[in-house]
Amino acid sequence: MARLVVCFLIVLMTACSSSKVINTEKADNVDFSTYKTFDFYQVEARGDTISQKFNERVAKLQDAIAIKMQQLGYLLSKTNPDLLINTGIVVKEEVQTRQTDFRTDAPRYIGQRRYSWKSEEVETGRYREGTVTVHVIDAKQNKMIWKGAIEDIIPKKESRVEATITKGVNKLFDDYPTAANK
Repeated sequence: MARLVVCFLIVLMTACSSSKVINTEKADNVDFSTYKTFDFYQVEARGDTISQKFNERVAKLQDAIAIKMQQLGYLLSKTNPDLLINTGIVVKEEVQTRQTDFRTDAPRYIGQRRYSWKSEEVETGRYREGTVTVHVIDAKQNKMIWKGAIEDIIPKKESRVEATITKGVNKLFDDYPTAANK
């Protein structure tokens, strides 16, 4: 019984932290302490695949990044920022499946008077997964100095979206090289 409880707690803890940092990369020979201000590139998106909530969610993403950058000691500046932040967002629908099992899915009738069983993938659900890439650019040199990407499952409940974005941005910026000079 104790083993079952421990296994359940492990599964529960891993299920709650689905944000996954895909990669982060810092440019060579960059002194991050020379940068003091930042701003965002203008986000441009168009097409029939853009959801109605896209602009609202991009604003939430930029707000979370701005808060994290300010916690690192940078100031948001709309005029001549030292750093420009470019965000990219990809959302795709995924299908969750399971493999059929002879013990639970028993033989079924296939064709005329032919009973057989074969293993197959069975759809159990659908979900949307989002990937966010963040590029931090030296505005004067127009050179990328840091980039990172993170992915997570997009919550179906709108009330959970902001918390998921904040959690993901915090996890991504844990790998940011250094804080700005204050």
